[in-house]
Order: sequence, then C-alpha cells, then structure tokens
Amino acid sequence: MTANFIYRCTTCGKELKPGKPVYLCPVCAKKNRPGIPLKGVLKIVYDYDVIREDFKGDDIFYKLKNENFIDLLPLKSIDSLPGLKIGNTPLYEVDELEGKSLNAYLYLKDDTQNPTLSLKDRASALVSAFAKEHDMKSIVTASTGNAGSSLAGICAAQGQDSIILVPETAPQAKLVQVMMYGATIVPVAGNYDDAYDLSIQLTEETGVYNRNTAFNPLTVEGKKTVAYEIYDQLAGDLPEHIFIPVGDGVILSGVYKGFEDLLQLGVIKKMPVMVAVQAEGSANLVNNLDSETHSFVKSKTIADSIEVDVPRNFYMAAQFLKTYNGIGLIVSDEEILAASALMARTTGVFAEPAAAAAFAGFLKMKKAGKIEEATSNLVLVTGSGLKDIQATEPLLKMPKAVRNNIKAVRKFLKM
Repeated sequence: MTANFIYRCTTCGKELKPGKPVYLCPVCAKKNRPGIPLKGVLKIVYDYDVIREDFKGDDIFYKLKNENFIDLLPLKSIDSLPGLKIGNTPLYEVDELEGKSLNAYLYLKDDTQNPTLSLKDRASALVSAFAKEHDMKSIVTASTGNAGSSLAGICAAQGQDSIILVPETAPQAKLVQVMMYGATIVPVAGNYDDAYDLSIQLTEETGVYNRNTAFNPLTVEGKKTVAYEIYDQLAGDLPEHIFIPVGDGVILSGVYKGFEDLLQLGVIKKMPVMVAVQAEGSANLVNNLDSETHSFVKSKTIADSIEVDVPRNFYMAAQFLKTYNGIGLIVSDEEILAASALMARTTGVFAEPAAAAAFAGFLKMKKAGKIEEATSNLVLVTGSGLKDIQATEPLLKMPKAVRNNIKAVRKFLKM
C-alpha cells in the first residue's frame, strides 16, 4: 500500500494530504471562471526518498515493476484495478515508409490495443479503482467520445454506474460504444467545453465522483503508465523525440509525469523531447505557450478528440513543456488525414484523426529536416481509427461491383 504522496497545486504550490476525493486546490479554484483554463490543478507527488530507500539498487525500476508500480500509484492495492487487460500495449518499429528508408528510428506505441481502443483506459482504470476503494458507485465525465466510452467500459467491468455528458456532434461510433457498455449518456446541445462545465456542476450539486480530465488529478497519474512501458520496452534507451497529440494537455502531462517520476528516482538522467502536436483548427495550447495574455478561440478540426476551445490542463502542460524544453507543433487537417492514411497502409496501424496528428507531426518535422539521421523517435498512437470512420471517408472511393464471374474479376484486377 502506498501512502507516501501528497497533492501539490500547480498554481500556488499549496500541498494537500490524500484521503477523500480531491479535485482542485480549494484556494485557486475560487479564481476559476468560464472560458479560461483551470487554475488549481493538482499534481500528485510521491516521497521519492522513501521509494529509493525501499527499492534501493541499480534495478530500482524492475523492482518497482515487480510490485506493479503500486508505490507510484495513489491506490491502496493493485487489486482495485479492473480485470481487463489495460496497458502493456505493443511497441512497433518502423524502418521504412512506402518503400523508402527513414534513415532514423521510428517506433509506434499502439495504445489502440486497450479494451475500449484508446489510451484513455489508463486514466479511467485508475479513477475507477480509486472510486472502488472509497465505496463510490457512480462516476461522471464529459467527453467527445473516447473518455466517455473508456469510462463506460471500465465501469461495466467494475460493476459501477457511469454518466457520460457528450456534445451532440460527437462521432456516432463512439456514442455506440458508450451506450453498449450500459452507461447513461446525456447529449448536450453545445460543445465539449459546455459538457465539461455541466459535469462539474453536477458533481458540485450531487457529489457524484468526477473523472474529468485535469479536474481529477488521477487522470494524469493513470496516463503516466505509458511512460513506464516505453522505458521498459526500449530497455532504457529512450527516444530523442516523443510525438503526442494534444487537446486538453492531460496525455502530454501524463507522459511527462511518468518520466519525471523516473528522473526523481534516478532511473533516467534526462527527459526525452516531447513534441506537443495540435491541429491547426484547435491549437489553443501551442498558440498561447509564449503569450502572457492568453487568447483562446473557438476550435474546429476533423480531429474531434483534440478539438478543445479551452485546454483545461493548460497550466500544467505549459509548465512541463517549458521546464523540459518541449516543442509545440501545429499540423493541418489535410496533413492529419494524409498521415492517417499513410500510417494505415504502410504500418497496419489504423489511427483516428486525433491520434494520427502525432504521426503528422513526425512527418512534418522530418520533411523540415528537423529529425536527425539515426535518431530515435516515438509516436504515441492514442486511439483507433474505428472510433471515427466518417472522418476518413473522404479518402476512400469504393469501386463499383463487378459481374459475378471470374473473367470480370480478372479484368478488374488486370490479371
């Protein structure tokens, strides 16, 4: 059982002890207003000195791994997690694209292999486990689809009730997932930000446990486990760049947090360069990194999972990027769709547009000559293309049916 952690406010630095569910710093949360990122987002910090002492030795990482990293998770027991196979997703090496050598190392971390086909299962699993340990039977979240279907699926496995608020424009495939898992779905006549605000109001008025990204500090902690896996699968030889699709900034913060844990423990010596990739029509985090007066504009992109007007985890994500010299990168919808098609037909990994944005970022940096020869690079593939078939329909042209005879088939195939 781990008890060696505290909550630390990323805005004012105030520290809170663990116990009952905690969302935001109570002091900084009073400053929150509609239309701005959340102030008072909490970061979970462990007693790394105690962990180093308990697991001392050159193989501290593998000692922690043998204990399922329980000392780096805010849980009483690893047994609280759902029985579904979450995490330990494949890492593929790509040597060439369309018959041409990359002259650099490229890895795809394929988190589409999680139970509900997205990386967000990592966060939902931890939130659900925490709720189980604290006898909370219902969990609410706002979602454009992935977080909702993830929470719905995980709660189904845990015997918990889930309430999912979604914008009415969310992709049908994701909504089908939510409903098939037996969740209560609440379509909202508005966008993701509207659904997000309403879900927090519901928590404030009823006390129902809230999974919302950034609002609940466990979402970052759940997503950080992908960093541990990357370290393990590459035997500690970390990539030069890690490309991450960014909306609210929680996945980005999660990857940073996982590697920061390893830095604090002395397992790694330096942080990989994170490349935060946003869609051109929804680049409110990247566009505001260097401005003192933030301006968040209405978003519109084909990559619905990263379409966010107000990045809720803006301040933590920006802190990480600045502290560790990360890169902000913007790609167009056209580049995203092209990247999705290229990835699918050359690697066999079919990514939804939001996930393909990270691959588009890699392609853009390589084309610009910013990927040095023989360097190692990793693209985090966060969600399956089956989540949003409609988005890729413009790329496809179904041929007309041929006559029912072999001659017609051979003529069609020019064989």
